[in-house]
Amino acid sequence: MDKQEYLNEISASTRPVAPPKKSIFSSKILWVILAGVVAFVILAIIGALISGSGSSVKDRLYALITRIDNTSAVIDEYRSDIKSSSLRSDTASLSTILSNTSKSLTDYATAKYNYKPKDVKQSVQEEETLAKDALTDELFKAKINGLLDDTFAHKMAYEVSIIMTREAQLMKSTSDDLYSILDGSYQSLDILYHKFDNFSETQ
Repeated sequence: MDKQEYLNEISASTRPVAPPKKSIFSSKILWVILAGVVAFVILAIIGALISGSGSSVKDRLYALITRIDNTSAVIDEYRSDIKSSSLRSDTASLSTILSNTSKSLTDYATAKYNYKPKDVKQSVQEEETLAKDALTDELFKAKINGLLDDTFAHKMAYEVSIIMTREAQLMKSTSDDLYSILDGSYQSLDILYHKFDNFSETQ
């Protein structure tokens, strides 16, 4: 190694190493900003959920009232065609429970939200109308085929289960008078559900 190469080697070994470029993500300021943005988003979501909870309860309540009234209308249309005395008795009880529940829920909704049937969302009205039409169609076919009692009991068990499920969901979202109305209805419907579900013309 000649003198010049030796000097170059020494120069290179003693040359200060350039510090690594700081990543933008290593900046404390950036992390503070990101933390602030995340906190803002979380608070915004929580605020939206809180502010929207009342509307959600109202919409579900309106849908429940619509479902109950539609089911009652179908019951009124076919109850006189039922042959089984026990099924007629259970159907009369169901009709009374649904009628009382509808009145109590309507009174509550009117006092709290100034409820009117026309205020029910169009999408809810359409969905419930389709469900009512499908139920009516199945019962009509069963009637002309001499299978109304079994079909009616099976369908009422299903309708009662739907109503009970919606009542249970609403009870989780309220603790005022609405809870008492729903709880009383739920307990009464639970007894009738098992009767409809276990019904058989051969009994």
